[in-house]
Amino acid sequence: MDWITTIGQLLNTTLVFSTALIFAAMGGIFSERSGVTNIGIEGLMTFGAFAAGVASYYAEDAGMGAASPYIGMLAAIVIGLVASLIHAVASITFKADQVISGVVINFLATGSTLYMVKLMFEGAGETPLLMESLQKWKIPFLSKIPIIGEGIFSNYPTTYLAIIVVIVASYILYKTSFGLRLRAVGEHPSAADTVGVKVSRMRYIGVMISGALAALGGATVTLTTTSTFSHNTISGQGFIAIAAMIFGKWNPLGAFGAAVFFGFSQAIGNYFQLFDWAHDIPQEFIYMLPYVLTVIVLVAAVGRSSAPAALGEPYDPGKR
Repeated sequence: MDWITTIGQLLNTTLVFSTALIFAAMGGIFSERSGVTNIGIEGLMTFGAFAAGVASYYAEDAGMGAASPYIGMLAAIVIGLVASLIHAVASITFKADQVISGVVINFLATGSTLYMVKLMFEGAGETPLLMESLQKWKIPFLSKIPIIGEGIFSNYPTTYLAIIVVIVASYILYKTSFGLRLRAVGEHPSAADTVGVKVSRMRYIGVMISGALAALGGATVTLTTTSTFSHNTISGQGFIAIAAMIFGKWNPLGAFGAAVFFGFSQAIGNYFQLFDWAHDIPQEFIYMLPYVLTVIVLVAAVGRSSAPAALGEPYDPGKR
């Protein structure tokens, strides 16, 4: 039975590490399907992780108890929406280079959140440890199933929410008129404009959804695995989420599969240490595994992934 337990725990850990990537990858899809490149996913996740840590701490201090992490999640969504507006205004209204705008978001998030933490918590490099972080939910009966019970049905509420977001995102993009319009402005904005679709409005909506979901992904890290926010809470997970989005061909289900793959690469590092032969491997190499796999996957995806045709191109109605 030991191997059954181990596999179940590995599956569970994989989903825990995948959850933040799933949220962020879904956010990236909404932005880039609308035609706006969003390199700022990393920064948006950082903003979300910061907001969740700070809001949850003060909610605890105010006696909110078990509701504190959910207040943190709401705060993350709000700050994600606000931060994404910076990218939207720069890249859509002022037609700035979208890559540079995204890089600015990343630098702004790193610097401003660290500054605010030090300012708010007497020079500390991280927020105080949360006492009321999210707890795993065990679904009755289903959690007793061997392997998948432990792996899937004994998880954080954010993991279940992430799976729901994938299903909803897939439905919205491919089964609704909103999704059709969003994809249209990312493929042929001039044609969409001709039939009455407000290109700028749709792109603003896509970027703002991206900000909310990416920030929720950052909040997930703070509220489940770390219980605190510091400058290295996100540590490149935003870029891994972008890789998952590209490898998944800007499709919610494909990006979900890629995010789970990257989550597995992170989880497997924890289990390497259970084997005697792994003790001779420097831990730095184990920690590098997710990032090495990200590079390999991106190289493999070159030439195979088909991005939205108008991705990264500011729309000028005068050039129709």
